[in-house]
Amino acid sequence: MSISEKALLVQLNISTWNTERLDKNQTERINTLNNADSKAGKVHKDLMCGTTLAKDIDIVAGRARLWNNQNTMPFEDRGARLLPTSLFLNYYKPEMNQREQKFNSMVNRFIPNYEAAKQTAKNYLADMYREEDYPDARDIASKYKWTLTVKPVPSSGHFCLDIPAQELEEMKLSCDADVEKRIAEAMRKPWDDLHKMLLGMSDKLQEPDEMTGKEKRFHSTFITNALDLCKLLSHMNITNDPQLEKARQQLELALVGTDLDEIKETEFARSNMKKRVDDILEQFDW
Repeated sequence: MSISEKALLVQLNISTWNTERLDKNQTERINTLNNADSKAGKVHKDLMCGTTLAKDIDIVAGRARLWNNQNTMPFEDRGARLLPTSLFLNYYKPEMNQREQKFNSMVNRFIPNYEAAKQTAKNYLADMYREEDYPDARDIASKYKWTLTVKPVPSSGHFCLDIPAQELEEMKLSCDADVEKRIAEAMRKPWDDLHKMLLGMSDKLQEPDEMTGKEKRFHSTFITNALDLCKLLSHMNITNDPQLEKARQQLELALVGTDLDEIKETEFARSNMKKRVDDILEQFDW
């Protein structure tokens, strides 16, 4: 099965209105008061100070970008990312649809309340308020965009160009080589995610330093986050890397039947789990 059948390219673009502005007057005043150079400091203000309508949209957008990056692999520089086809339905329908609907709902709530939010900001900013800082509501609305595009992984066999056969073959080989290189680079992400998880678990399972005696707390996510990653990696291994699958399975087996209460309460359970985790770390070339 080719890569084009095992993965898709998805590109998520979300734009929002940046409410932070540099206040040149206040910057100059503060630097002058402190006998400082004009470049010593800067004063920024929030144009929507006093309300969270715009900030909440930024939070939703930021979480969507983070979730997208966590569940896909890099492919193009600051562009499309690889999504395993086995994850597409769960990725697109329940998850991204809901996030997009929430984003649009919050934007549709913000725009009609924009003028009221301006008045609130005016009360909070006082002498820092400048009417010229605020675009028209219609201009603000146009700054909020959510676009998700899905396309196949490029294949050299799709060339339809009227060029000599030799040049066409060279282009195909170049395309194949480029895709293979990008796929290899993308496959670093699941390895890096697994390595980071194992290192974090090993550190957490390390007994407290006798000098500090600081007790470590174990939450349910100590187990669930690792299990969720194992599940995700079973989809992300689009090249069927046997070593990645072996490492994933070993972590999954180490977690099966693990009693979090025992890990919290007994040094033996922590030591035993740490040994399993460290054994995985030592086996593979990360």
